[in-house]
Amino acid sequence: MGDKVAIITAGGSGMGAAAARRLAADGFKVAVLSSSGKGEALAEELGGIGVTGSNQSAEDLERLVSRTMERWGRIDALVNSAGHGPRKGLLELTDEDWHKGIEVYFLNVVRAVRLVTPVMVGQKGGTIINISTAWAFEPSPMFPTSAVARAGLASFTKLFADQYAADNVRMNNVLPGWIDSLPATEERRQGVPMARYGKSEEIAATVAFLASDGAGYITGQNIRVDGGLMRSV
Repeated sequence: MGDKVAIITAGGSGMGAAAARRLAADGFKVAVLSSSGKGEALAEELGGIGVTGSNQSAEDLERLVSRTMERWGRIDALVNSAGHGPRKGLLELTDEDWHKGIEVYFLNVVRAVRLVTPVMVGQKGGTIINISTAWAFEPSPMFPTSAVARAGLASFTKLFADQYAADNVRMNNVLPGWIDSLPATEERRQGVPMARYGKSEEIAATVAFLASDGAGYITGQNIRVDGGLMRSV
């Protein structure tokens, strides 16, 4: 097999961009989707493919996947990053807000997975890594649509892992806590046992491990990268 190929959605900045840089450093060819245009610039820097578009658009995702397949003929890893959904008081969220949250935090994954899974099944291997949230199982009122949608994503991930494990196609979620791509506050920092914000590069390193052959027996998992913030099993 030649070079491995990774697709990163919402990869223009923050954790998605850090993941693209790390995978490229590990020898992956990278294709980056971003709504801002930053993904195209990053992909050019990394010698890959950049597409300006939204992971909420099936057409944009199809363009990304088809360009990746035309150029490299395979997809070994898909990293699903996300933007930000609505944040309000729980009962202030409208039906439209909840639908938007599901679009941003859940269907972003489902759409890309529909397109990439047949490729991975056909080549008898692949890994999908979703950047979720540390608050998926212990929800915070600060992130209601994220927590609710990503609890659903955890169920989807387990169902997917069960169905495609025999095809050597894996799916796992990375659950970041307070990361340096967010504005820092002293109160939040003090709430973390490690007493610091995590680095985007630390999330990227976890993504890179899950994309590696060394993680070949890991599927269906939710892996917290949060400095010890969450304690439940």
